Amino acid sequence: MNRSLFLNAAAILILSLAAGRGLADAGRAAANGGDGPVLESPTLLSLGVHWIVEGDENTNAAIAMAWRAAGGAWRNVAPLWRVEKGAQKTPKGSSVEVPEGAWLFAGSAVLLDPGADYELKLTLADPDGGNREALLKARTASEPVAPADAKVFHVAPGDGGGSGSEADPFRGLAAAQAAAKPGMIFLLHAGTYPGGFNVSKSGEPGRPIVWRGAGDGEAILDGQGAAATRPSTTVVVNGMHDVWFEALTIRNAQWAFVGHEASRIVVRRCHLHNAEFGITATRNNNDALRGWFITDNLIEGPSTWPRTKGIEDARGIQISGEGHVVAYNRVRGFGDGIDTFPSRRCADIDFHNNEISECTDDGSELDYSERNVRCFLNRYSNIFQGISVQPVYGGPVYAFRNALFNVVQEPFKMHNGPSGALFFHNTCAKQGMPLILQTREPVRHCVLRNNLFIGTTAAYAYETTAPMKDCDFDYDGFAGGPWPMFLKWNGQRYRNLDDVHAKAPVYKHAVLVTGLTPPSDSAKQCEPADLRLPAGCAAIDAGEPLPGFNDGFAGRAPDLGAYELGAPLPHYGPR
Repeated sequence: MNRSLFLNAAAILILSLAAGRGLADAGRAAANGGDGPVLESPTLLSLGVHWIVEGDENTNAAIAMAWRAAGGAWRNVAPLWRVEKGAQKTPKGSSVEVPEGAWLFAGSAVLLDPGADYELKLTLADPDGGNREALLKARTASEPVAPADAKVFHVAPGDGGGSGSEADPFRGLAAAQAAAKPGMIFLLHAGTYPGGFNVSKSGEPGRPIVWRGAGDGEAILDGQGAAATRPSTTVVVNGMHDVWFEALTIRNAQWAFVGHEASRIVVRRCHLHNAEFGITATRNNNDALRGWFITDNLIEGPSTWPRTKGIEDARGIQISGEGHVVAYNRVRGFGDGIDTFPSRRCADIDFHNNEISECTDDGSELDYSERNVRCFLNRYSNIFQGISVQPVYGGPVYAFRNALFNVVQEPFKMHNGPSGALFFHNTCAKQGMPLILQTREPVRHCVLRNNLFIGTTAAYAYETTAPMKDCDFDYDGFAGGPWPMFLKWNGQRYRNLDDVHAKAPVYKHAVLVTGLTPPSDSAKQCEPADLRLPAGCAAIDAGEPLPGFNDGFAGRAPDLGAYELGAPLPHYGPR
């Protein structure tokens, strides 16, 4: 049995890791593809799908996926992930209800181009019968652009009046909002707009209402509340849709920006500060929380490094729902940098190219995600815990190509029984044990591949106290030491890497790496480090090919960690 999750199309039929290791001769019912695959909400760089498959008691069916751009050649990506039965929130509490006796498969094509047309080919194959192929046409999302014919009005600080012309601007936000209609742009001129702004008018798809800084100085929306002492909110868009905020300063409240049950909200090139919570969009009772773009913002919170107050409530961005893009933001000084949140739907959300630092709890939480939530190409510095998945409900949830420097505790916080978390090509540098997991809750159906963990002297290179069930960890690199023992896995200790290779159920291809430097003092606030590989490093060509995640690698195999040798650094933070 091939244990690898990622196989060529020719070998796809023997995939069984995510299926729970079913016996080949147990039950011969063929797979039934039901109504076929479902395309989920697209983002700038990703397309997610799911497919409910009935039958297949012996769990030997698999679904291959490939994509092509218009007129291009097909490119294979990772097969769809078989979601563990029982891992969803409740039988009827998930955003996709899976009938008794059926399986949910899900997965993503990633690192695509924005605003581009694609075809997805999904091939359901079962040796017992039920083979089926399906084609889906899809288009990735585009960066939101206001319509060229939008009417432009002017706003200045004041207490009412004005016609909205440049010579006679609306005086104050209330006067402007009274005149607001879909397809209008309001340019806020320099000055302070005091008090909270409770938005009461929505735009329409393709015809948003835009509140934008005019560019003649700082346009400040001031909540006039102290972040830690007065429960106040500067901007509220609860229940609204198609409303945009651009190039504004939003400050002085406990919550800077709140948008529960809101759709197609844009927050772009804004500066949020002096608030305990930056952007909050978590209540989703009516399943309307969809399609936000949060990009190119500077979001600064009250937390300082090193951690002195324990776990803080402060959050930079906290969002639930579906189809959001959270990208190119600079977030610093919170308990958590960027998080998901539980609601009736938490799927198809992308966090990418963000610069996140000084987080006294988690750099990012993907907690309570269901499937196709993707955290990639982010850089983290000075964070207590790295990327959290406590829990995820079957997945797949992806964390890949992230760089983490000066993590105090766990690079990947897999607490509270996660199932379906996939970690590929991440680099983490920290003091102490390179990789550690401290929890008694089981970790199920999780995969690590091609990561690089850099540490110092500790009891182990990797110690996990969690029961690890149907997990597949391999092809990672470890730097640092010395370590009296190399690995602790399901209560068994393995003295060194040779012992691991010979006897452990995981890490048959792990390697030791030298020439990489961890932070000198976790209590010292560090600048983002360059974690690219030096020439001659043992991490070069030491990885496993993962279709869709490391295509186009140089050399005989992919390099370990976030960066392929010779590749430029991604852009982190506002563009």
